[in-house]
Amino acid sequence: MFSLNGSSFLNNSLPGVPRGGLSQSRTKFAFPTVVAAAVSSNGRPGENGNVSVLVENNPKKETKDASSPVVEKETKSKVSGGVGDVYGEDTASEDQSITPWTVSVASGYPLLRDPHYNKGLAFTEKERDAHYLRGLLPPVVVSQALQVKKMMANIRQYQVPLQRYMAMMDLQGRNERLFYKLLIDNVEELLPVVYTPTVGEACQKYGSIFRQPQGLFISLKEKGRILEVLKNWPEKKIQVIVVTDGERILGLGDLGCQGMGIPVGKLSLYTALGGIRPSACLPVTIDVGTNNETLLNDDFYIGLRQRRATGQEYAELLHEFMTAVKQNYGEKVLIQFEDFANHNAFDLLAKYGPTHLVFNDDIQGTASVVLAGLIAALKLVGGSLADHRFLFLGAGEAGTGIAELIALEISKQTGVPVEETRKKIWLVDSKGLIIRSRMDTLQHFKKPWAHEHEPVTHLVDAVKAIKPTVLIGSSGVGRTFTKEVVEAMSSINKRPLILALSNPTSQSECTAKEAYTWSEGRAIYASGSPFDPVEYNGEIHVPGQANNAYIFPGFGLGLIISGAIRVHDDMLLAASEALAAQVTDENLAKGLIFPPFSNIRKISAQIAAKVAAKAYELGLATRLPEPENLVAYAESCMYSPSYRSYR
Repeated sequence: MFSLNGSSFLNNSLPGVPRGGLSQSRTKFAFPTVVAAAVSSNGRPGENGNVSVLVENNPKKETKDASSPVVEKETKSKVSGGVGDVYGEDTASEDQSITPWTVSVASGYPLLRDPHYNKGLAFTEKERDAHYLRGLLPPVVVSQALQVKKMMANIRQYQVPLQRYMAMMDLQGRNERLFYKLLIDNVEELLPVVYTPTVGEACQKYGSIFRQPQGLFISLKEKGRILEVLKNWPEKKIQVIVVTDGERILGLGDLGCQGMGIPVGKLSLYTALGGIRPSACLPVTIDVGTNNETLLNDDFYIGLRQRRATGQEYAELLHEFMTAVKQNYGEKVLIQFEDFANHNAFDLLAKYGPTHLVFNDDIQGTASVVLAGLIAALKLVGGSLADHRFLFLGAGEAGTGIAELIALEISKQTGVPVEETRKKIWLVDSKGLIIRSRMDTLQHFKKPWAHEHEPVTHLVDAVKAIKPTVLIGSSGVGRTFTKEVVEAMSSINKRPLILALSNPTSQSECTAKEAYTWSEGRAIYASGSPFDPVEYNGEIHVPGQANNAYIFPGFGLGLIISGAIRVHDDMLLAASEALAAQVTDENLAKGLIFPPFSNIRKISAQIAAKVAAKAYELGLATRLPEPENLVAYAESCMYSPSYRSYR
C-alpha cells in the first residue's frame, strides 16, 4: 500500500499504481507490508518522476498467500463491523497498535477534502469523470463567481463578528482558493473579520473555537528538536514565516499559545494583499508558557500550563528556532516577529537583524505606515516634516519605532544628524513625559527620546507644554485621548493631526466620532482599527485607517522578488514614500491620509517595486539580474486565487 501522508497528485499516475489509485484496482497485499512513496515538498513525485519504494516485512507474522489478512485465524475480534476486516483494524484496536494507512491520489474524497485543490461544485463535468467524483457531488456545476456570491451572502447573515471569523477560517480549511478569492474581492468588508479587530477576540477564545491546527506550535517540549519539528511541516519551500510568542497580542496582553491567530491572520493578508503563495507561508507560535491566570485555569486552553520561561531558557529556545529556520529554509526566508513584549522584541531585532532577514511589524511596519500617513497629510496641513512637532502617548515597540523612522526621514530630507532630528519628537509613558532627569530609570529603547524639560505627568499638560502639531497614540490603553486632550490640540492647531493607533477597537485612544466632535470637525484623524464615517454639522468625515496591512504584504513581496538577505531602514523609508504617493487628491479632499483598501494589490506592487529597487541599490539583493520593470515583475509574481483546470 502506498502511504502518501495525505498528499495529492494531479496526474493520477504513479509507477505501479493503476489510474485512479489503489482503490480502483484489485491488487492484493500481504500485511503488514509497509510501502512508502517518496514525494517532493509540494506533494508531487520527485522531479525525476520516479517514486522510491521501501518494502519492509514483519517477520513476526506469516501469511499463507497474498490475499490472507494479517490476523491469526484463532484470534477473534470482539469488535463487530460491516464487511471483512481486511486490514486487521478491529483486532488491532484491542490489543496492539495499527499503522494509520493513507492513500491519496487526488481523486474522489481525498480531492474534495484537500483545501489546496478542492473546488467544490466548480468541478467541471470532465474533471468529475477524470477524478472519480461522479456521485460525490450534486449534479450542478457552478462558477467560482457564484460561489463567492453565495459565501458572502452566508457570511453576511452572521451578526456576531466572531462567527464571521470562524466561517472564514472554516472556508480556508476547506477551499483555499475560494477563501482568497472571497477576501481579495471583498477586502474592505472582510479585512476587519480575518484580522483586527475580530482576530483579537478570536485569540482570546482560541481554545474554545479551536477546530484544526493551522501552523506550527513549537513549545519548550520541543527544545533540542526544533529542526525536526520544522521538517514535519509539509511544505518545504517557505518564503515567509510570521512568529509570535503570544506575550503581547494587540492591546490584549499575554494570550500565550492562543496568539496563533495573529500569524495565521497576518499570512492570510500576505497572500491576499501581497500575492505571496499560501504554500510559501508558515505561521509559528513559540509556546514558553503564559502568565495569564485566566488561561492557566481555563479547561479549554491549548498551550503549556506553566509560567512563562524567561532569561537563558527563553533565549536558548529562540536561538535554536532562528538557527533551525535558517538551516532548513536558507538565507532568504523572511522571519516576521509579531506581538512580542517590548523587552524581547527590541532584543530579538537587534540580535538577529545582522544575521537573518528579519522584520518586526510592531516596530517597523507600524512605523512605516504611520510615516506614510504623515507624508500624505502634509498636503493638508502644510510644511515639511521638519516643521512639525510630534507627541506620542506610548513609548513601547510601536511608539519608539514610529518616532525613530520619523527622525530618520527628517534627517534624510534635511541632512541634519538623526540625533538632532529626534529632538522634534516627544514621548509620554505611564510615568509622564520622558525627560533627561529620568534617564537612569529608563529602558534602553526610551533613552534616545529623553530631552531637557521639567517633569510633566499628565498627557493634557504635555500637549499644552510641547504644543505638538501631531498627536500619536500607541499606548494600548483605550479612551486616553480625552475631550480635554483633543480640545487642547484643537486650540493649538487649525487642523490637528490625531492618530489613535492602538488595537483592537476597544483599545483605541479615541473614536473617530470623538475626535471629529471635540475638534469641531477640524481634526485629521486615523486609527488602527476601522471606524465608520462620521457626520458633523452636515459634513461627512471619513476616518483613515493606519493599518499595517498597507505595508507588510508589499514590503515582504519586495524582499522576496529581489532575493534580499537583510532588511535596511532605507527600505522602510522607501515603502512609506511609495504608500504616500498612492494617496490621491480625491482621498485628501475627504480627509483621508491613506488610500482605500479596494486597490491594495496595486498599492502592494508599487511598494514591492520600491523596496526591491532599494535592495538592489544597497547591494542586498541576490536575484539577478534586476528586472527592468519592477512593478510589472511584482504583479506577475502575485498569487492568483482563480481555479485551475485539472487534467
